[in-house]
Amino acid sequence: MPKPELEFVDVQTHFKWERNKEGSSQQVLAYDADTGNITKIVTRDPGHEQFTPVQVHDFWEEVYIMDGALFDKGLNKWFRAGMYTCRPPGMLHGPYKACPHQGAKMFVTLTYPPGTKAAGSDNA
Repeated sequence: MPKPELEFVDVQTHFKWERNKEGSSQQVLAYDADTGNITKIVTRDPGHEQFTPVQVHDFWEEVYIMDGALFDKGLNKWFRAGMYTCRPPGMLHGPYKACPHQGAKMFVTLTYPPGTKAAGSDNA
């Protein structure tokens, strides 16, 4: 099923928040079960740290930091509110640590290349 057609809705009342893993929550705005493509808002708790190795995905990942900041431990660099990234499949990134005072709030879109399908909806 393709992503739904929506004319402006109040995100805070129309979409529920889900705790998707320790230190992180998400608010799914649109999801296509056929392709795995998803648009969501993701938060990382203050100080939340990923201990996984560098990440790499088989999908396009776009992230806009709405609030707070993330520290990329691999690059030794902070990325702050107002910054955007567009990662093609195979691009190495992370791991990250969220700002210890504010955490991070991000608008995230995952898009799978044609002919592929997501393994699940818990990516990113």
